[in-house]
Amino acid sequence: MRVDLSTRRGGFAMSAAFEAQPGEILAVIGPNGSGKSTLLNAIAGLLPAAGSVAVGDRVLDAPAGPGAARGIHVPPARRRIALLGQRPLLFPHLSVRENVAFGPRAQGVPRAEARRRADRRLEEVGLGGLAARRPAELSGGQQQRAAIARALASEPDALLLDEPFAALDAPSAAQARRLITAQQGESPAIPIVLVTHDPMDALILAARTLVMHDGSVVQGGSTSEVLGHPRSEFVAALAGVNRLEAVGADDGAVSAGGLLLRGQGHALRVGEAGSVVFAPGSVRVDPLDDSGGLGRSANPESAPAPNHWTGRVAQLDPIPGGIRLHTAEHPGIAVDCPSTHAVGLGLHPGQRLSFRIDEADVSIRGDAGWPSSRSLSERSETVPEPAERDGP
Repeated sequence: MRVDLSTRRGGFAMSAAFEAQPGEILAVIGPNGSGKSTLLNAIAGLLPAAGSVAVGDRVLDAPAGPGAARGIHVPPARRRIALLGQRPLLFPHLSVRENVAFGPRAQGVPRAEARRRADRRLEEVGLGGLAARRPAELSGGQQQRAAIARALASEPDALLLDEPFAALDAPSAAQARRLITAQQGESPAIPIVLVTHDPMDALILAARTLVMHDGSVVQGGSTSEVLGHPRSEFVAALAGVNRLEAVGADDGAVSAGGLLLRGQGHALRVGEAGSVVFAPGSVRVDPLDDSGGLGRSANPESAPAPNHWTGRVAQLDPIPGGIRLHTAEHPGIAVDCPSTHAVGLGLHPGQRLSFRIDEADVSIRGDAGWPSSRSLSERSETVPEPAERDGP
């Protein structure tokens, strides 16, 4: 699937360009209002947009060109793209089997074949024994699985998922994820675009991830890189990591957030701007020793060695398996302390502690090393009126 689209809704403009390969799950993350759902709706043909969409050798949207009197726009019902959101949107008056068979029937598939497809997909999602029930007789998780079965029974050329797990409990969400993952082994393979707010969805399901903000793609690449070294505070918070603006210092170190750090990645020249990222759980916490803290020289007036610092506990918050703490000196840096170690330290507000982190756990990137926003998402300066409707 190849997408290069821009659209405008009132005062909000969205533009994005990317490719998703057959069998690939591409994750799209971003804050509320960043344009993620607008992007999926534009790809599905539900919103007027300028630009192009192609799936395989089928062109679904294309602008008018020198050799064409008018552009191409394939109507949503003929695009062979399935769009699934948080709500199952099952027809309440139809049985589960009839709901799943609706897509194939709408495509002109004979009734018997449509029912066969429906029964096969319902078996795949674990609802074979509930085919005769009405949607109201199913749980929320079962309804969403039925909606997945309905989307797949139409044998789409591409699948768009808009927060499909958000309204599900943990067991139902886990089962739905397994169903989506299983589609990568289907033949023929289809591209899947997954909009999610949960970084675990991206890590588990997607090899590549795009980040949207204010209607544009601001970061894209392998999921491990995007979540391992975010370009924005939003993605850092989403990924649960510390991200600090940095400047190159002497001896291969960087100055970041009042700390002197060495790490892996880019070597910043002195004065060169960049950023550092590290996980709160990678920081080791120790009681403050008599010399003023681990990593200090014998001179108590000297500065801490790189990757060492001290601080006074200002905030303690419970997290699964431990305590997250912030210090008065570095309030923007979160440090996670396992529960057993927290008990041993006797953590309490006002306590002075020493902190250290291994170089291997610190990621360093220079600002000049990032791809430009335009290379991630080619923009159109204006959004023309939608092209006249035409067939493929």
